[in-house]
Amino acid sequence: MLSVSYHDTVNVLQGVIEKSSAQAATPFDRLEWFTLLQKSGAQPFIAIANGSDERAALPLIHSAGRLEALTNWYNFTWQPLGSNDPALLEALAAGLKTKAHRIVLSPLPDEDGVASALEEAFRKAGWNVLREHCDHNHILHVNGREFADYWASRPGRMRTTLKRKAKKVDVELLTRFDAAAWAEYEGVYENSWKPEEGDPALLRSFAEQEGAAGRIRLAIARHDGKAVAAQFWTVENGIAYIHKLSHLEEHKNLSAGTTLSAALFEHVMDTDKVDLIDFGTGNDPYKRDWMEVDRPRYRLDCLNPGQAQAWPALAKRIITRLARGGTES
Repeated sequence: MLSVSYHDTVNVLQGVIEKSSAQAATPFDRLEWFTLLQKSGAQPFIAIANGSDERAALPLIHSAGRLEALTNWYNFTWQPLGSNDPALLEALAAGLKTKAHRIVLSPLPDEDGVASALEEAFRKAGWNVLREHCDHNHILHVNGREFADYWASRPGRMRTTLKRKAKKVDVELLTRFDAAAWAEYEGVYENSWKPEEGDPALLRSFAEQEGAAGRIRLAIARHDGKAVAAQFWTVENGIAYIHKLSHLEEHKNLSAGTTLSAALFEHVMDTDKVDLIDFGTGNDPYKRDWMEVDRPRYRLDCLNPGQAQAWPALAKRIITRLARGGTES
């Protein structure tokens, strides 16, 4: 018999994650990540479905009067934890009808059918579901290539830039957390073109954890001893994740970002021997120069017809679909 329970602490996820051999495939599916989110001030709402042999969990958070995926600025993806058994997912969706009038889940991958499975579960449970393409995820399948072979296939302007500019900066690549180097990274980011960080303290804690586990790849480019570009990557399970990168706009002419990226690509391909490089979310044009595949990320916006709070949004959704000649589901 299936049962669903609700919790206000991420600690309950430990048993769910441990029971699934396929879990923790990304940095954002680990208990340590959710613990960081909770410590940063997030107030989690965890729904867990228990079956006879399997468990599944949806890590959620109350936000703006609705439930949303428990994520933050830095997440590449969000997905259910534990089993992907359709019965467990439908039980979670059905139980949540008494807890919320609206649930928004993103950014969802669908390479392994995650978004589709959740969409089906919520529809079967009686939710009105709108599925939208909300973001892009650019990746590179290494396919056994060494960096030299990969680099030879890049656009000529990139190769020319590196050849002309590489010697203008000194590159330091660290595979451990270093407080001084991290301070340089923060200094570059604060003075770069990038928008204000979501939670710099959380990111530092995450970097410290990744450093302790041997997963960090932190690179600094310096010109005349001054840090002018910085990148923060991690490597695990055969995947390199590009978390953050920035450069000082005043030294843009040095193309230090290109030099740093090339150094990190070479390291993760030739030393770490990764199978895939993940450039996170976003559709910046420069990502297409480095990557070869663009994977969609999805948002599920689920409205509960049984709660009056959802009716105005539901009516608007129905009118919009009818105006477009669609059908309501």
